Parts: sequence; C-alpha cells; structure tokens
Amino acid sequence: MTGAGQRHGPIRPAGRLPLTRRAVPLVRAGLILLGLLHLSWGLPAVLAPRWFFDHFPGLGQAWTAAYPPYNAHLMTDVGATFLTLGGLLLTAAWLADRRVTRVVLGGVLFFSTVHLIFHLAHHGALTGGGLVASLVSLALGVLAPSALLMLTRWPRA
Repeated sequence: MTGAGQRHGPIRPAGRLPLTRRAVPLVRAGLILLGLLHLSWGLPAVLAPRWFFDHFPGLGQAWTAAYPPYNAHLMTDVGATFLTLGGLLLTAAWLADRRVTRVVLGGVLFFSTVHLIFHLAHHGALTGGGLVASLVSLALGVLAPSALLMLTRWPRA
C-alpha cells in the first residue's frame, strides 16, 4: 500500500497502545490498590461526613479533625473527589490503555502534590508522630502515582 493509506509496523487502534508487557500486571495492581484506597476514603466522607472529619484515618488518629472547623459541604466535596479519582483509577486498570492510564495518574499526581504542599505549609493541630505519619502518607500519595507513571513510559525502540 502506498500514499496516504500506507502503514508501517503493526496496526493498533488509536489510544490502544499497550503498556510494556512486564509492567502491565504491576501497573494494573497499583491502579487497583490506589483506586480502592480512594474509594475507601470517599465513601465515608460522602455517606458520613461528620464521622469522616472526626475519625479519619482511624486507628486512634484524627488527622482531618486537626483542621477545624467541621464543614459538611467541604467533607462531602472531598469525598466526591476521592470517589471520582477512585473510579478513574479502577477504569484505567480495567482498560489497560497507556494514554488513559497516564492521564488518570497525572490527575492523581497533581491532586496529591497540591495536597502534600498544603500540608507541608499548614500543620493544623497535628504534632509529633501524627504530623510525621500524615506527611509520610501524603508523600506516598505522590510517590505511588509517580512510580506507576514511570512504568508506563514509552518503551525504547
């Protein structure tokens, strides 16, 4: 075939560029884990915003309550954000499409970076181990999508 219709190499539908084969299971597992985490944060924030504010992340810690005052609208919006990100992460895992995966991870990375920057500058009432644990958790929220993004880079020719 020559001219405008000429194709070189294997034909792939637009947007369906596969991830590097060895990275696919790891990326998919990471997307699922991050998606389920976001859903586990979003559901209680939407369904029980006061409980979420008073108890998140649990296990005797109350990081969100360290930033008063309570606002049901804000907690519900935060929950909706987490649910949206969780749904997008799980969709990316299901589709296993490089472009979709990179866009979703880029969005999660942007949100997580802005969130971390805020908490690096504003500690609320958190001190000591609670502050360190919250900042480490937020830093992991930046590192995880960054690592997954690196696994989805274009393979070397």
